[in-house]
Amino acid sequence: MQRIELASTPATTGLRVCVSPGIVTNFVFDVRADVELQDEVRFMEVTRGHTTFGFLPPRDMMPGERLRLTARLGVGEAKDFATFTLVAHSGQATHQVEVYRNQRSRDSYEHEVVQERAKVQRLREQLEQLRNRLALSGELRELIAGKAVTFRGIQGQNINNLSSSPEGILSVARVTSYRTDDSVATELWLRNLSPETWTLAQASLVDAAGNELKGMRLWQEMPLGPGAYGNIIVEMSAKREALHGKFTLVLGDEAGRVVRVAGVSFPDEP
Repeated sequence: MQRIELASTPATTGLRVCVSPGIVTNFVFDVRADVELQDEVRFMEVTRGHTTFGFLPPRDMMPGERLRLTARLGVGEAKDFATFTLVAHSGQATHQVEVYRNQRSRDSYEHEVVQERAKVQRLREQLEQLRNRLALSGELRELIAGKAVTFRGIQGQNINNLSSSPEGILSVARVTSYRTDDSVATELWLRNLSPETWTLAQASLVDAAGNELKGMRLWQEMPLGPGAYGNIIVEMSAKREALHGKFTLVLGDEAGRVVRVAGVSFPDEP
């Protein structure tokens, strides 16, 4: 959800809206609006109403591509113009954009407060579920009893000069990898660059031959809000003679966005 008050928005502020192929975005105006869409013939679907405008972006719209949407607001000589830039993103989009030519009503603000409270409650519930599902015991006696650790212990190494793709979702600040007798793990410190909360939902490794290795166990202390910084841990069962060389770590969040971190490796035999 994105809300824009034109009366209080500085003229220098770019009215950007995130869109994505395969995801519908709807505009809702508080007055009658006539909308023009750049390259409209490319769009898979366009729907118009007196105060609404919806579309399904082109299949071939590439991440970072920009298209212009112009709205003429009101009727007669009192018309105003507003121009929005539709910015393509992979797997991420604004579902609804509410545009207010005039000052928003009190009911609108109260409705937003109710929505934000519900969102916070959902995040709290997700965090609790995440903690219950991905909790790590950390007890040394359990690691020894389970034969995860022997006299060779746990090896660790820092990995430098890693970056994530596509850009604009996560930045990688620090990565450390570990190896025990029967598993490998990677701890990543990440910053969420996107306007949406990022919650780890799945992970896999891709080797140099393009083979995807699944079955990773996940841990995240808490969801990363926009601009937030935090760590995640992903672990996979593997004997010491396995998983050597360079890998690409593929991370997916609950919204279906996928981030790839290339150049991940694990400590070699001591």
